[in-house]
Amino acid sequence: MPEALFIKPGLVIPAQELSERFIHASGPGGQNVNKVASAVQLSFDVLQSPSLPEAVKTLVARALPLSKDGILTVSARRFREQELNRADARVRLAEMIAKAATPPKPRHATKIPRSSKRQRLDAKKQRGARKRDRSKNFSD
Repeated sequence: MPEALFIKPGLVIPAQELSERFIHASGPGGQNVNKVASAVQLSFDVLQSPSLPEAVKTLVARALPLSKDGILTVSARRFREQELNRADARVRLAEMIAKAATPPKPRHATKIPRSSKRQRLDAKKQRGARKRDRSKNFSD
């Protein structure tokens, strides 16, 4: 059984919480493709995991597509070897959880610069004057 999955400092998922299923991969592979299960489906129960804090569970549940039961599944079939697909799935799962676990940066409200307001009002005055001039020319 593989070792624990390191996400970031202070966030590690034990190997017992990960479930791997090996399936037949589609694509090229010749006659061997029907005999060897080289693709990997790595599943992780996000909502029932004791190793994730509640705040992280909430962020992950919002950001990633979970099943009805709260299970996150990653499929890896990029390589022809089972071990490479297994490592790929673990890396992708770690990246997904790390990205989802980082809270979004708070937005700081900024004021519209005075020069931008002035430019907008000047442009409106010019457009209005242009339209006013057109109406004067046609009324003769």
